[in-house]
Amino acid sequence: MVNETTVPTPKPNTIAGWIKRLDEVALPVPQASHERVCKAIGDSRRSLREIAELMQNSPALVLSVMREANHHTHGSLSEPAENLEVAINRLGLERTAELLARLPSVPLNEIPVALRQLQMISQHASQQANGLFASRLARLWQDIHWGSLLFLSPLWPMAITYPKLLEEWELRVIHKGQCAHKVEQALFGVRLLELCLGLTEAWRLPIWVSQGYTLLLNEQRLLVKVLHIAREEEPLRQQQLLDADPTLRRWLNQPANTVLLANGLAMSAQESWTCPHTQRWQYLTALYLQQPLSEVQQQVHQHAVTSARNDLMSDLWHPALSLIWPWNVQRVHRGLLPAPPPTAEALAVWRKHCTELLMEPSRFANAMHLTTCAKEALAACGMQRVMLLMADRALSTLRVHQIDGLPKDAAHLSLDVTQSTLLQRLLEKSAQVRLTPDNHAQFSGLLPTQLRRLFVGQHLLLRSLSSNGRVVMLMVADQGGGPFSETTVQAFGKTAQCIEKALHTFTNRSA
Repeated sequence: MVNETTVPTPKPNTIAGWIKRLDEVALPVPQASHERVCKAIGDSRRSLREIAELMQNSPALVLSVMREANHHTHGSLSEPAENLEVAINRLGLERTAELLARLPSVPLNEIPVALRQLQMISQHASQQANGLFASRLARLWQDIHWGSLLFLSPLWPMAITYPKLLEEWELRVIHKGQCAHKVEQALFGVRLLELCLGLTEAWRLPIWVSQGYTLLLNEQRLLVKVLHIAREEEPLRQQQLLDADPTLRRWLNQPANTVLLANGLAMSAQESWTCPHTQRWQYLTALYLQQPLSEVQQQVHQHAVTSARNDLMSDLWHPALSLIWPWNVQRVHRGLLPAPPPTAEALAVWRKHCTELLMEPSRFANAMHLTTCAKEALAACGMQRVMLLMADRALSTLRVHQIDGLPKDAAHLSLDVTQSTLLQRLLEKSAQVRLTPDNHAQFSGLLPTQLRRLFVGQHLLLRSLSSNGRVVMLMVADQGGGPFSETTVQAFGKTAQCIEKALHTFTNRSA
């Protein structure tokens, strides 16, 4: 099994040190893919194109073959192999088979989640590139395809050796909006873009990959100028501005930009379909294609769905999953990172609701009034899907009292407690169960099917609440199925205590 937690020491802090360290990493290849390719190489009836098509289902295998081909021919051929078929041809089938024998071949579920998540983003980017650009630039489809698939490959070995560093970077830079330069200096000792550029050059990856990183490092001013034009609502005005600056127009229309655009779309969508990063890349893509923004958005969503159908695994997050959510709801990445903590404003609202729950005598006119306040408190502290259920006197049935962030028909749900041993335990006395990837397999099967369908994901909190010595309510909540913010988990526990106090005060109000 590939070890995801071993962190080599000391950590590099220079570009050269990082390149040396990451260049030594042998990326694991899914066992099933490895076996299919080995079998195809041994079959004389298979063409190089067929073998290349089989390989592309494993991004790690593609990168390993491209690197090996370009390293092997470094002295004799000045131009690196620009696509996988050329790389296999240069290596020859015998040396390709030898390379496969050296690569670690492991079951898919034993490859670190951090690596599989990054590679799935690369596959999503490749799908976007093929769908948006390959048909328009048919002669260049291979450059577009392989360049977009390999653009993030410098980060793949880091996802095995230093997954926590990448998680910390994404949390601080993407979700908390901290200065990328300062965060990267603290975490890596170098700029991440410079490291990626250094690796693409060391591995002699397709030139469009290096050009993308060079653009992000050295041509930000041109990117900003193009973005201003892209935000113009009138196509005629856009064209006039580009015509007035031929240098900028030529720079924008470079085919190499398709690789960067596709990866920008795939990466930003991991955060949200409505975040500023995603909107910028959609604007730029619309200007590049000279299509209305709405048409480009529709195409991007369709390609995301295709990507999810082809490459999604149950323990990974794909942004296509959120396309069914209400469009005005901001959603965050559901992959490896915890959800961002609630804002100060949200916590102020949460405290207000908790204060109302703790008031004596009870200010609530009825049970529905109380549970509405409870639901709003849980939403304010960061819970994105909430269900509050009340138990009958026999503790045999749980009926929904409140929902938030769930389909409307969930409000009519009724659960038979006798069908779930986990619910039976929770109704014996006040208790809390937290589902995580480590115990999900153990506990998820004990949940009613209706709950599993509504709360998709590997992270879930369930808590039963008592009044006068018997359980009367069950709280079920999550942050979209991904890792919790620990601030929200703590607030969940405090909210439960407030609700339990409110139930006691409300039940005994006549006394």
